[in-house]
Amino acid sequence: MKVSKSSSTSKTSKTAKAKPKITDQDTKKIFVLDTSVILYDHSAIQNFQEHDVAIPITVLEELDNFKKGNDIKNFEAREFIRFIDKLSAEHRLQEWLPLNGKNKGYFKVLMNESSDIDALTIFGDKNDHRILNSALSLKQEKPDNKIVLVTKDINLRLKARALNITAEDYETGKIQDVAGLYTGNDTIEDVSPAVISELYEKGECEPDKALQQTPADNHYFILKSFKSSILAFYNAAEKKLERVDKLTAFGVKPRNAEQAFAIHALTNPQIKLVTVQGVAGTGKTLLALASALEQRREYKQIYLARPVVPLSNKDIGFLPGDIKSKLNPYMEPLWDNLKYIQNQFAETSKEYQKIRDMVDLEKLMITPLAYIRGRSLSNIVFIVDEAQNLTPHEVKTIISRAGENTKIVFTGDVYQIDTPYLDSQSNGLSYLIDRAKNHPLYAHITLLKGERSELANLANELL
Repeated sequence: MKVSKSSSTSKTSKTAKAKPKITDQDTKKIFVLDTSVILYDHSAIQNFQEHDVAIPITVLEELDNFKKGNDIKNFEAREFIRFIDKLSAEHRLQEWLPLNGKNKGYFKVLMNESSDIDALTIFGDKNDHRILNSALSLKQEKPDNKIVLVTKDINLRLKARALNITAEDYETGKIQDVAGLYTGNDTIEDVSPAVISELYEKGECEPDKALQQTPADNHYFILKSFKSSILAFYNAAEKKLERVDKLTAFGVKPRNAEQAFAIHALTNPQIKLVTVQGVAGTGKTLLALASALEQRREYKQIYLARPVVPLSNKDIGFLPGDIKSKLNPYMEPLWDNLKYIQNQFAETSKEYQKIRDMVDLEKLMITPLAYIRGRSLSNIVFIVDEAQNLTPHEVKTIISRAGENTKIVFTGDVYQIDTPYLDSQSNGLSYLIDRAKNHPLYAHITLLKGERSELANLANELL
């Protein structure tokens, strides 16, 4: 049988303790954090083990500009400022302060921006270059320590290396092997014909009859024998291998095995969290929306949301009109999918009218993600499109909003990142797929085949 992959805290005195003498200068490092790291993870300074952490004073100045607002980056800025305020309540930030926790290092704010090399003279006067000067100053002050600038800004890393400063990306929460990311399904060759017959006749069978080992919870399979094949699903609750039928979701029919798997997961009431990953044109958003409409009687509302990623780094405030007018351009792809589903039916049909009524009565709502902070979402299907543009913390925040009888769906393409400081390894969708796999409440499907049109497939394959 062949398996082929589809893929303890010490109490400090009122005067800060003197920094102990370092005995192993080769392994003890000082990490200098850029603003982008704090906005990505406000708890970042706690994640460098026994090493010391410092932030330039310029970073505090930049965080002051981010503290107001409802976006996740504003929350991260506020939380970090509160943490530093608490840490330095009885001390001066210019001194090395012990970080709370066992085997943790020390922390300080870097005030000095003077060194033999001046980044402002080389690159120009801007905050990024002041941060470089702080790292250069610390490197000159601490020649026996290894100074490492940590930033999610690729260009800043390149400039740092040009100045002979070691520079790294922030690795916490980063997926190491995106190419090997969990796909949610496998193809099993040379399965016994008796197993496939049993699945056709009974709808289920013991997994050890077809599989060499116990699969991940809610995993999908294409089982093949010499003359036939069947789609199957490992039911995590029942510990059974079950047949998957190609079901239609509100007029939308699956065109391949992966789409059938996606509809099965999206309409399965036992699965509360679903991710669907794939390139443009594979039907991610369409399948999620159609499946939600198919289950409209089981939930009070359907929410569709996507992160607002402004073009050319311009805030939506630059666009004319009220908030609805400003957001419409970003939500248009969701309306396009809704119109496609609606057009499967005649204008006089009850299905066509039902979608119109749901929008009018706000049973189906398209909304920006920023509006859900602080809410408890109960009895809804919540679909988050373009989830690859979210940070891991944003994904966690969304899931933590779930109340009783709520299903959350994330769709996106981990290789199509539109936001600065995120990549295929560090975005929230990749992080969620990697962390949530093999959980009984979770299922994932990677869609491989584009179904939008032959022309769209040409673009994906050749361009």
